[in-house]
Amino acid sequence: MPDSRYSDLDRPPLSEAALNRALVRPGSLWTGVRVVESTGSTNADLAQAAKEGAEEGRVLVAESQLAGRGRLSRTWTAPPRSGLTVSVLLRPEVPIVRQGWLALLFGVAAASAVRRLAEVDVRLKWPNDLLIGEHKLAGILAERAEDAVVIGMGLNVSLKPEELPVETATSLAIEQAACVDRDPLLRAVLREVERHYRDWSEAGGDADACGLRAAYQASSATIGRQVRVELPGERVLVGQATGIDQAGHLQMIADGKTHALSAGDVVHVRASS
Repeated sequence: MPDSRYSDLDRPPLSEAALNRALVRPGSLWTGVRVVESTGSTNADLAQAAKEGAEEGRVLVAESQLAGRGRLSRTWTAPPRSGLTVSVLLRPEVPIVRQGWLALLFGVAAASAVRRLAEVDVRLKWPNDLLIGEHKLAGILAERAEDAVVIGMGLNVSLKPEELPVETATSLAIEQAACVDRDPLLRAVLREVERHYRDWSEAGGDADACGLRAAYQASSATIGRQVRVELPGERVLVGQATGIDQAGHLQMIADGKTHALSAGDVVHVRASS
């Protein structure tokens, strides 16, 4: 049965029932976990649900995503059940000017959870990538859907070297992580997201008051590095990343000036030998 969900014993399917029993409870942020065999984009599906009035806390996981998108509309695919492809629906009640922190918050939470379970040194590349060394382990994309925010993550778990979409990527299996079981990894990530989201919400979205900015900067692989940032309009800045400001923007010094960037494609520049 080549099409069976159990045909690859190294990549077992997730149990929707087990995830709901573990994560959905009175008082929890998470109101329902749905696992689908395949979809075009978990972010697009949840964005549509948000427009139709879906409650906060919906979680959608796809065993296979056919039209996954990263930043700048880049596409990526992976073998079924080789990673965690998950999106969550949030309806934050904080000033919209502070909601740019949500993607960074998800990154801090995911890095912390994976670091703890998998016992690998996961770092954050601004604004939304999880790295091991200089190789990409996961990408995060936050999108607004009317008054809601949908945040998606694609985390490489069991991909083999020949299955990687690009040579600059990696997976937990390749890094010989202590845990490559997607179920506990997903539970840990969602519980960590819930903890950070509650703290951030209670602080009115103030990233300093809830410790989020400090946590992000402590996990950053970008701060202190020479970087090249490709900006909208084909502009490029090259300089040193110095920090993350109160709005979650990347601070850098280039051409003798200090810049605060709200968007851009960051490349870590290797030090010359």
